[in-house]
Amino acid sequence: MYPAKIDPFFRRLFILSALCLFLYALFLMKAVIAPFVAAFILAYFLNPLVSRLALIMPRILAVSVVYISCFVVMGALIIWLVPMVWAQMQILWESLPHIITWYNDTGRAWIARYTDSELLPLDIDLISNTALDYFQNNYQVNDVQGLIKQVFSSGLTAANNIGLIVMVPILTFYFLLGWEQRLHTWKLSVPKPYTHKVVRIARDCDAALMNFAKGQFLVMLLLGAIYAIQLQLIGLQLGLIIGITAGIASFVPYLGFGIGIIAALIAGLFQFGLDWIYLGLIFGAFMIGQVVEGYILQPLLLGDKIGLSPLWVIFSVLAGASLFGFVGMLIALPVSAVINVLFHYAYDAYLRSDWHEGQRQLPLWKEDD
Repeated sequence: MYPAKIDPFFRRLFILSALCLFLYALFLMKAVIAPFVAAFILAYFLNPLVSRLALIMPRILAVSVVYISCFVVMGALIIWLVPMVWAQMQILWESLPHIITWYNDTGRAWIARYTDSELLPLDIDLISNTALDYFQNNYQVNDVQGLIKQVFSSGLTAANNIGLIVMVPILTFYFLLGWEQRLHTWKLSVPKPYTHKVVRIARDCDAALMNFAKGQFLVMLLLGAIYAIQLQLIGLQLGLIIGITAGIASFVPYLGFGIGIIAALIAGLFQFGLDWIYLGLIFGAFMIGQVVEGYILQPLLLGDKIGLSPLWVIFSVLAGASLFGFVGMLIALPVSAVINVLFHYAYDAYLRSDWHEGQRQLPLWKEDD
């Protein structure tokens, strides 16, 4: 009695179908998986600090200390930052009528003088009516019942999103608590002949990510302070919020500089008018920030942590934006750092291979005798 054998084609078809169904199920559950992914990323970056504290105390206590410290720091930042940002937002709101007046009286005339186009004047009532018409046409709240249903539906969606956000710290806690056990389990799952190599590659990827994350965080913090202090010294009323935003956005190369200088020049134009001295000072502030970032902050804090040339940095950011939008821009450099490490290992393996040494070649590439 011979054992039944499964045809290789049907076995591969079954594996491929099962894999497609699994990926489709993950796609359907993307809203549920998102907080787990966010929690895993947070746990990954917090784990080094927890591991150091775990050397002198139980791990659950180390996780609790790190959590409490993070909440205290975030609370202090909010208490210090929110009033200043709120004051800046009030200044922006109070400046809107002056901005519209400047546009109608000065900006339109300047544009008409140097170009052939004449822009329409802005009217606050017209803007309000246009926004109201858009709201009515797109959200269909012609009766009270429809409005209540829409508000209720939006409230449920908001509550669901808030619930998922609240889950992230809880999930991060459990990820941190069992981090070492999970790493040990994953290590045991690797085939024994490849364990040493896989662990070494993982450690190099981990070092590249950690060095980049720590250096980039300090660059963002210091660059935001440099922009904000310079703009405040110039006298730009919105300098604080523009500088902080530019510093945070500098996580994506060239994005912080672009957003900051455009917003600062527009704000300066509305506040100072066509005063070339003030506009030149604003432009010079961002040029100084770029020089400090490129020649002081990045060499000292980042150095060659990623190992990518400026051309590859730009390509990575554009490719990430093209594939995944704004999220792709955020993860472009960390992902590129990991790919760079994997590429170097693959290239070294290729240089040591029989194929590169000429001992083994494909028949198509062999030279005729």
